[in-house]
Amino acid sequence: MNILKTNNYKILLVDDEQDILDILNYNLSKEGYKIICAENGVDALDKMSSDINLIILDVMMPQMDGLEFCKIIKSKINYKHIPIIFLTAKDNEIDEIIGLEIGADDYIYKPISIRKLKARIKVLLRRNQGNDSKSSKQYICNNLLLDYENYRVYIKNNIVNLTTNEMKILFLLSRSPKRFFTRQEILNILWKDVIVSDRTVDTHIVSIRAKLENYSNILETKRGLGYSFNPSLYVQQK
Repeated sequence: MNILKTNNYKILLVDDEQDILDILNYNLSKEGYKIICAENGVDALDKMSSDINLIILDVMMPQMDGLEFCKIIKSKINYKHIPIIFLTAKDNEIDEIIGLEIGADDYIYKPISIRKLKARIKVLLRRNQGNDSKSSKQYICNNLLLDYENYRVYIKNNIVNLTTNEMKILFLLSRSPKRFFTRQEILNILWKDVIVSDRTVDTHIVSIRAKLENYSNILETKRGLGYSFNPSLYVQQK
């Protein structure tokens, strides 16, 4: 049986009723989940990050309702994989239909059954296990997204304009995090029979770091070992 390690998961709760936030926060925290609370869609957008694993979202809220928030999340390449559970009144079938059409994964009717909610959460998290890597099609570190399938790099949903060779180097290193590649290894893998200077790699690394801005130190250099993609260095910087 696949046992879910709840302390590995972060859940965003979004509801304008403080009593509901408090009840859900208390019960889900007891299960071991890491909880972030927001009181409406605008507040939730400010608290969004790519390491959130699931969103529990009220439909009716001031400033920005749940349906609008869901549309925005599902339009963002580094958020759209995150499952969403809507909270709604039992007799509001229209909201349920609209929510499912725009990307909601499940519905829980108010008054909320905590037991049922816990079960639904586990089902969605199990279903979504491994989706952070998208079966090796993506790599996500905070707001940095490497899209291997579409050959693009994003920071906060903005495309980073890397050259083809810069992209190849970054993707090579990121597919084996914390492993060091020497210049010669990189040249042998990416350039093969093409004769280029070993300084070509150094030049590309400098350029990649400049374009990654706040994520520049995610590329580690060690004398005698070479270059490595080390996401923990960004976490330490934060």
